[in-house]
Amino acid sequence: MGFMHWLSIVLIGLASNLDNLGIGVSFGMRTTKIPFISNLIIAIISMIATSLSLLLGEYFSGFVSSMVANFVGGILIVMVGVWSIWSDIHKSRAGTASPEEGPIIHIIRKPSDADINQDHVISCKESVTLGLALGLNCMTSGFGAGISGVSPVWATISVGLFSLLTIALGVRMGDRIAHTWFGRYSNLCAGLLLIGIGFYEIAV
Repeated sequence: MGFMHWLSIVLIGLASNLDNLGIGVSFGMRTTKIPFISNLIIAIISMIATSLSLLLGEYFSGFVSSMVANFVGGILIVMVGVWSIWSDIHKSRAGTASPEEGPIIHIIRKPSDADINQDHVISCKESVTLGLALGLNCMTSGFGAGISGVSPVWATISVGLFSLLTIALGVRMGDRIAHTWFGRYSNLCAGLLLIGIGFYEIAV
């Protein structure tokens, strides 16, 4: 694999987890702790979701030429980036959960509410719900990367490592990073990064 392929793997792992940094920051501001085992559970769930979507994307890529595969995969990654930016712009509209809204759907809309019992510690049980919500965020970009021919093994490892790092870093830095432009616009940064990766995959 060439340098640009490795760079795509690293950037996909980073972009898939930049919103985790913002979530970690929100927990840090609330003095909510995420123990290592809970963080590991979140990372493992994200890795499973990513690997499944990558393998599915790789499977579908076998039915089309490499040029078409790169184009379709790139378009999907760009679409995920655009959706990330759109959701960041409209996140202020998110209110409380409706009565018929399940816990996972609510956590997808507002991950910082994962501390269900409000004890300021994300338990293993709560981390599963949070992991499922965050794992769903990785699946579409993973599918696009799989179609584009990105290594499923290394991309999955990259997503898992960055999941561990970004959540831990966000919680640790807490209030300090929350008041910076990056803390406020992590979803926007992730979206722009994914759009850049998508256009690169289309161009190669």
